[in-house]
Amino acid sequence: MKIAVIGDLLLDVDLSGTATRLCPDAPVPVVDIQHTERRAGGAGLVATLLAAEGHEVRLLAALSQDRSAEELRGVLPGVQLTAVPLPGPTPVKTRLRANGQALARMDSGCEPVDPPTVPTEALAAMDGADAVVVADYGRGLTSNPGLRDWLERTAAAIPVVWDPHPAGSAPVPGVAAVTPNLAEALKATGLQGTGLHTVQEAGTQLRRRWNSRTVVVTLAERGALLVQDDTALPAAPHLVPAPSVTATDSCGAGDRFAAGLAVALASGLAISDAVLSAVEGAAAFLAAGGVGALHGGGAVPPTGAARPDAEAGSAEGASGGGNPASGSDGAAAGTVPSATTRTDMSGRARARKLIAEVRQRGGTVVATGGCFDLLHAGHVRMLTAARQLGDCLVVCLNADTSVRRLKGPERPIITEADRVELLAALACVDAVVLFEEDTPEAVLADLRPDLWVKGGDYSLAQLPEAALMASWGGRSATVPYHPAKSTTRLAGALARIG
Repeated sequence: MKIAVIGDLLLDVDLSGTATRLCPDAPVPVVDIQHTERRAGGAGLVATLLAAEGHEVRLLAALSQDRSAEELRGVLPGVQLTAVPLPGPTPVKTRLRANGQALARMDSGCEPVDPPTVPTEALAAMDGADAVVVADYGRGLTSNPGLRDWLERTAAAIPVVWDPHPAGSAPVPGVAAVTPNLAEALKATGLQGTGLHTVQEAGTQLRRRWNSRTVVVTLAERGALLVQDDTALPAAPHLVPAPSVTATDSCGAGDRFAAGLAVALASGLAISDAVLSAVEGAAAFLAAGGVGALHGGGAVPPTGAARPDAEAGSAEGASGGGNPASGSDGAAAGTVPSATTRTDMSGRARARKLIAEVRQRGGTVVATGGCFDLLHAGHVRMLTAARQLGDCLVVCLNADTSVRRLKGPERPIITEADRVELLAALACVDAVVLFEEDTPEAVLADLRPDLWVKGGDYSLAQLPEAALMASWGGRSATVPYHPAKSTTRLAGALARIG
């Protein structure tokens, strides 16, 4: 695949060593440097990641004439570099580490400079790409009028992913996705808080301001929130949770996310599936060692578009509720009931008591619903993602009579008593409530949760519950849908076996 990367180049320098003593004239560690590593940062890291995965990468960046610029040219293997003059020094970010821990970062050459000149032939070198990644690090390249005109025309034909910077230029109109992190989104809008409502509002404001097709706010270990066009209806937030990984250094995760999103969109995935692929790719990148894998011999997980039914982030371990992200500003984490208390979870009284306890702590009550006949990995992933949006999860479950009316006389395959027990056994589920009606409006009106969550195969227009939720100030949201994980497919397979 041909990917054009446009943005600001940085030289990243890592100084690593050991610290076994303190300096005699100050209470600071003495670091004995044992290893020095130089690599391309900013747009250079995006290009390096893509080239390492086999893509044909063309990089347009402004480059100075100093020694650091020469070092940068030497750490861009497999990248076709088109350089325009940078009116200032090369930005250098030096990180000091001792015994595997970061101690300090020293920046130089990062002061503002005049916008670089971009000749027409430099833009022509970017033509023919399947997608474009703009990595803006605030050095002025993206403010060039000719470049902005080229990007706006290009965005009408191919996916353009814009990774913004607080000191950078506003994205051009019409790009496929803008990917601010949470801090950048809050700073750009002046909002405060980390809850779902705040993040959605920030993303919605920025999408309107930038006139982009989507805004994807990255949330570190919480995943990413997708905000789409909301001109017809208020958009339901679509949260893509991140797989749980252990990483000592998150450097490069945002670059890896932007690169993966561009590749996924160029491969033809819908935006929701592309965000899922990019989130899983960024998590795998960090789990494999992050930027250290580029020079340490580790394999870099590919940015290639994962199938929507990919096994990444599989159900093993997904039933655990570990570190759920709060869905309300300042909300405390909920407590998952112990196994000894789960036998009474089918009663509404149990659900009402749980809801009252969570609300007393200032928490957020999340609800979802469905038949959940033949519980499978897709169900578990959806339930786990829903639980991460708040402090308890109540499952509104269609009773057997309701399932028969909706699915036919041969369903359900699993009786309501067994379905309640199976759902209650999941650590991400805090209560299960049966309802006899065809839709869950009555039980929702009774329980009045703060957030109603369904799989991403539903749109807000298809959710009659959304209007009901809004009547008491509640909200609706979607989480990723896994089409290959379906009860209908499992039932068909069992019928063939039988």
